[in-house]
Amino acid sequence: MEPKKNPPNQIQVDLPEDVASGIYSNLAIITHSDSEFLIDFLSALPGLPKAKVKSRVIMTPLNAKRLLRALKDNISKFEQTHGEIMESSAHEGFPINMGPTGIA
Repeated sequence: MEPKKNPPNQIQVDLPEDVASGIYSNLAIITHSDSEFLIDFLSALPGLPKAKVKSRVIMTPLNAKRLLRALKDNISKFEQTHGEIMESSAHEGFPINMGPTGIA
């Protein structure tokens, strides 16, 4: 019997149990060099000046651009179904871009 082949442009994804539950993040800090993007996902508590990095993802510039495109597409689909995502004015003054670092 031949092993099953994935259709072209499809990849078989293995989601380990310890990763499947995910992590909660309410803050992301994005930095980059000439060869890679680093995205640190943090959990910040209101009123506390310290936030803990929960996970770091490192990717190539090409894959970062693909992630941006996928996020835009998914946000558009979400908003078509659920309405526009409104940004809170509570975060005004919070730095969004500090040179090569962005916070979202």
